This record gives sequence, structure tokens and C-alpha cells, in this order.
Amino acid sequence: MQTILVVDDMETDRQLAGRVVASAGHHAIYAENGLEAVAKAKGMQPALILMDIVMPMQDGFKATRELKRSPETSGIPIVLLTSKASESERFWGKRQGADDHLAKPFSPSTLLSLIRRYAG
Repeated sequence: MQTILVVDDMETDRQLAGRVVASAGHHAIYAENGLEAVAKAKGMQPALILMDIVMPMQDGFKATRELKRSPETSGIPIVLLTSKASESERFWGKRQGADDHLAKPFSPSTLLSLIRRYAG
């Protein structure tokens, strides 16, 4: 069982992603914004981070960039899980260091497939 960090400012979205994480046999931990995500990722070293983009305090792009630039967290895969689905958002996410992108609303089976790809 791996630990997966789910980052989203919306409780319902965190819980939905957390249920998919649990169905894959993994343990979900949660953060409500980018600042909290960076702190939890550095302290807990999750196997995967599912990151929303639009959040208060620090957005997912900035948090992804910070995590990918830090030697202690640069190897953690980050999947952007967001309603920002345009090609420019995907491009910008990759520029920040995101490993993948999944648009909301998502199917649980698609998220499950990404979790298996990046966290086993």
C-alpha cells in the first residue's frame, strides 16, 4: 500500500478522488491548497500527488513547480486533476513539471488507471 496525496480545495472532489485511491488499495492523505500540499509532500513523501490547479493561497501550478524543483520531492509523480482542460493548461502544467493531466469531471476508471501507472 502506497500513500497518495490528494490536493483540492473542494471537499467533495477530495473525497471522490480518495475513494478511488482506496479502491486501488492505497492510503489517501489530503491537502486543501498548494502550501499545505508542499509541506505534506516534503514531510510524508507520498508515492503520487493528485493536484488541483485553482486553489486559494497557492495554486497547483506553483506548488507543482516548487515540488519538482526541490531535490527531496522532485521524483514524486504529480497528476494535475482539474477542470482546467484546455491545451494551454496542459502545456503549462507540463512546463511546471506535472507528469500527467486529467480533466474534471473524470471517470473513476480513468483515475484508477493513472494511479496504477504512477503508484502501482
